Amino acid sequence: MARAKPAQAILVGGLIAGALDISYACIFSYLRSGRTPAVVLQSVASGALGKTAYEGGTKMAALGLAFHFLIALIAATVYFLASHIFRFMITHAVISGLLYGVIVYAFMNCVVLWVSAIHATTWPWAYPKSVLISGLLIHMLGIGLPIALAVRRYSK
Repeated sequence: MARAKPAQAILVGGLIAGALDISYACIFSYLRSGRTPAVVLQSVASGALGKTAYEGGTKMAALGLAFHFLIALIAATVYFLASHIFRFMITHAVISGLLYGVIVYAFMNCVVLWVSAIHATTWPWAYPKSVLISGLLIHMLGIGLPIALAVRRYSK
């Protein structure tokens, strides 16, 4: 097998996943509650800065977007590193990516939100079914799968 191209795998997977996820979040949030993309991005920034992120306007929205893509790139990095230990993550990228999406969803909702400045205490399975199902689907199809396919593509 040829040498893996880590930067390409991580950047392509992370940027595609980040773009799909934030697009979903903005559209779903607007349709469900009328929240604008700026408010969605400020809510991402609020994970680090708390409620003051909602008072920071465009600067906080930009910071939220940067945080969002940083998280997506970290998710891609973790998958890339794990796939070079567990080779089935490359040879069976579709199923591995879908499962990885579920893991990312659980980690974000059960660990990251809990330790963030938001201190979310609601377990994701307590969300309304539409939120739970759509959240799982975007993590599986829009985060885990693109990351896995990018890693497979650049690991051959």
